[in-house]
Amino acid sequence: MKSRFAPLAAVLALSMSFLASGSDMVRPRAGKVEIFHVADIKPGMKATAWTVFAGGEPEPVPIEIVGLMKNAWGPKQDIIVGKMGGKAIRTNVAGGMSGSPVYIDGKLVGAVALRLSTFSPDSICGITPIELMLEINDFDKSSPADAKAPGKAQTRASVEAPGWLLGQAVSAGGAARFAAANQFMIPIDTPLTFSGFTDRTLSEFGPMFQQAGLAVVQGGASGSLNSPKPAAGWRESLQPGEAVAGVLVSGDMSVTGLGTVTYNDGKRVLAFGHSFFNLGPVDMPMSKAEILMTLASQYQPNKFGNATEIVGALKQDRHSGIMGELGAASGMIPVDLKVRTYSDGDKVLKEKNLHFNVFVNQKWTPYLMMVTLFNSLEGLNDFADESTYRLSGKVELDGMPGLSLSTMAAPSEMPTPAPMLLANWWGDKFNRLFLNSVETPKLKRVNATVDLLPARRIATIENAWIPNAEVDAGATVAVKVFLRPYRGERIERQFDVKLPAGLSKGDHRILLSDADTLNRMQSVAGLMSRYMDIPQTVSLINQERANNRLYVSLIDPRPTVYSDDKTLPSLPPSVLNVMQTGRAASRHMMSSPESAVEQMSLPFEQVISGSYSLRITVK
Repeated sequence: MKSRFAPLAAVLALSMSFLASGSDMVRPRAGKVEIFHVADIKPGMKATAWTVFAGGEPEPVPIEIVGLMKNAWGPKQDIIVGKMGGKAIRTNVAGGMSGSPVYIDGKLVGAVALRLSTFSPDSICGITPIELMLEINDFDKSSPADAKAPGKAQTRASVEAPGWLLGQAVSAGGAARFAAANQFMIPIDTPLTFSGFTDRTLSEFGPMFQQAGLAVVQGGASGSLNSPKPAAGWRESLQPGEAVAGVLVSGDMSVTGLGTVTYNDGKRVLAFGHSFFNLGPVDMPMSKAEILMTLASQYQPNKFGNATEIVGALKQDRHSGIMGELGAASGMIPVDLKVRTYSDGDKVLKEKNLHFNVFVNQKWTPYLMMVTLFNSLEGLNDFADESTYRLSGKVELDGMPGLSLSTMAAPSEMPTPAPMLLANWWGDKFNRLFLNSVETPKLKRVNATVDLLPARRIATIENAWIPNAEVDAGATVAVKVFLRPYRGERIERQFDVKLPAGLSKGDHRILLSDADTLNRMQSVAGLMSRYMDIPQTVSLINQERANNRLYVSLIDPRPTVYSDDKTLPSLPPSVLNVMQTGRAASRHMMSSPESAVEQMSLPFEQVISGSYSLRITVK
């Protein structure tokens, strides 16, 4: 017969073994600490981890050391394997525990940083030795080659991989989180908390973050995140075992990555025990956090929390952990976004002003700009599938002219919603700035206004008419153009085109076109150039035509040359030959057999598409 005292005896035995390491029961504080070296680790040792399950106070968690996994974290980088007890038996090794400090006999061993596969019935964790984490400050300042970034954007100077190798890499990437489905030690997912974001935004953009080893969750954040400056009391913040967050977006919406502090020497903080994005040197706001609850699950246990107030800046994001500096201020890009809803009579019905700040990084800033713009539009009650969006914005740069941006996005028969089309267009502008191979842009501020206009506003150029195709040089030609809108009456516009006095005799064309027709060659030429600096890139973007205007151009049979941000129309053959001869092989130059000399443009409240040519003969 089984004794009814057996369960009690088991609990007492666990309690006695836990109390045996009484020095580990004192909550750790900032300051110097003794190190327990990996070489002294033996199976069966009793350790204590400290982590927050709810609120802000760390709690002790007993760990039994299972042993060492040799070279499991990289060449000559061992991982300590442990079995967690206490509350972790119920919660399992949860996202957000990354960085929880582990002690043996009062000496710091390392940080809870890995877990064993998915659906593991035991709370098996991997502990990154503190020796590896302390190496972070000794590394050089260059960015790691395997930095996690949104997508795999190929730089203009990159080397093309063999087709078979690229195919294998793509196939492997398609099996997301391969290690999670097998019996491997993998880094604990970092909960990436989105505050003020809709579920649609997370479903659209979440997979990109998940590929970077982040668990996308909805949560909250304090209004103290509005400023990137450290809050009062930062000196006493982020004690070992407390929650810490890296801030990607702050303000009226926020994105923060949650983990646990491993070590605090009074100025510098080590956390996570694995990388955040593996970006190397970074400059990202670092904040305190509070934990609402720890979700128990064998599949995806996670802490849910709120970032509270900024107390410093992350300076290093490395393979074995992140390092932050208390009291340091991190620069972010302030964004002011105004969203206005219009009635059928073109009157403003409602206006919403949003203010937020975006983390500065050449790979992640463009993506975060896309996410925040899409979320600002998709999360409105005014959203309608047939709405058209009109954007105007300015991007201020330090010490040089800024960007002036204007476009419209309307729904189409494609499944992509108009806010996503607009977000892609918006993100592309920042991508072109931050991927510049000559210098890094310095953005001061971004201001944008998006107007929600009722109905699908699209118009296609159908045909055009002139009273007489035979004209004199310098004459004024009356032109009528007809456009076909979506589900509406045909639009007719009449205007005069003044022909140049020196226009040669013979056949010419008047081209009525959308913006894409005129932008195409110039955009391709800009993308081919590897030597455009930021002012040239800004100049090229500012020259792009808006898609809500109809452009009237005179076609000249002489070629146009596109070089960097310059457009050289109607070049004589002799000049073109000289340019091609003296051109360096590394400096690309494009040309087209004709020149479209823009004469005028007509504004519309629709997205204009298509083109039409009128032939004229100069007598």
